Amino acid sequence: MTSVRHVEEDASDLEALAEARRNAYARVAFTRWLGVQRAYSKDGRARLTLEGRPELENVIHAIHGGVVLTLMDVVMASAAVSLVDFQKTAVTLNLSSSFVRPGRGRLVADGDVLQTLDGVILCQAEVRDATDEVVARGMGSFRYLPLPEAT
Repeated sequence: MTSVRHVEEDASDLEALAEARRNAYARVAFTRWLGVQRAYSKDGRARLTLEGRPELENVIHAIHGGVVLTLMDVVMASAAVSLVDFQKTAVTLNLSSSFVRPGRGRLVADGDVLQTLDGVILCQAEVRDATDEVVARGMGSFRYLPLPEAT
């Protein structure tokens, strides 16, 4: 007979594994170096933040467009994997962006899943800066892949 304690330990272990899956992006050195932080990622929606700092700026002292594009890519992938409880990863198939204005200071990126069709996940993203002005918008398509084995 299974004891209550054993069931609670199993549930705790499963929750720890789920939490590790949810935070897999934090093991990526590039996003760690950028300082990307997840506010939430659930039910096909995600929000990430990034604090601006001089080494992320371009010559006009705005956050470099490559950083903004990375933030959009990661927030859309995060929204996509939230639909499968982070049991898979999502890789980018296509990414398009429109830069609206230079972004300065803290950036907030919101991503949403629009549609899933034939294994392709279509997402949209928007990045706003410290003044809540839109910096960029984008769309991307993603495909799920199995997570790599833990090392």
